[in-house]
Amino acid sequence: MNDNNEDIIAELKVAYAMELETVQNYIAASINLDGVRSEVIKKALAADIAEELGHAQTLAARIKTIGGTVPGSLSLARGQQSLQPLDDTTDVVGVIKGVIEAENGAIAQYNKIIRLSDGVDYVTQDMAIGLLAGEEQHRREFIGFLKEYENWA
Repeated sequence: MNDNNEDIIAELKVAYAMELETVQNYIAASINLDGVRSEVIKKALAADIAEELGHAQTLAARIKTIGGTVPGSLSLARGQQSLQPLDDTTDVVGVIKGVIEAENGAIAQYNKIIRLSDGVDYVTQDMAIGLLAGEEQHRREFIGFLKEYENWA
């Protein structure tokens, strides 16, 4: 394995951990939210769990393919402060903002992988571009939710 692969694998592992953390936090938010205004968001989060898990599986497969080892749970960093369960389980806007922040983090990470793999690993770059598109679309959806929910208040 060359130095480029080691760097790419390290960043793929970061993205893998982020996706799995997102799954955990989407599950929590889709269950914990209360109130009539929360139903659309709960359903959107529940539907996105499978997509985010699919992203993690795609990343894991790529890590293995290019010579890495997929990390177990004890090796995964956590950092999504904004998506932690809120004391106020009716704070739909807080959850939406947390989702947007998490999507921004994923977008930044995929852009990092795209730059790192440019000219070195086109398969990884193409995969990251595809995952980036999904994250951008998901962020756009929640930005729309935020506009509506903030205007509703």
